[in-house]
Amino acid sequence: MDFNQFFQTGMAFLGAGLAVFTGFGTAIGQGYAAGKAVEAVGRQPEAINEIRSTLLLGDALAETTGIYGLVIAIILIFVA
Repeated sequence: MDFNQFFQTGMAFLGAGLAVFTGFGTAIGQGYAAGKAVEAVGRQPEAINEIRSTLLLGDALAETTGIYGLVIAIILIFVA
């Protein structure tokens, strides 16, 4: 293997490591949303069903960012 091949492989692994960091943003966003949902239920317990459905939809949308990062990391590791 020459230097160019080592460099490309190293950059792919570095990119995969950076792509995994999308999970941190996802976790922070979901935790913040869950905290706000708990506060909302505390203020209006009768609206728990609407709050829960909105929270689940928001969490599903936020989770896609982490899943995309994971997919990109796996692609970079196995294709590089």
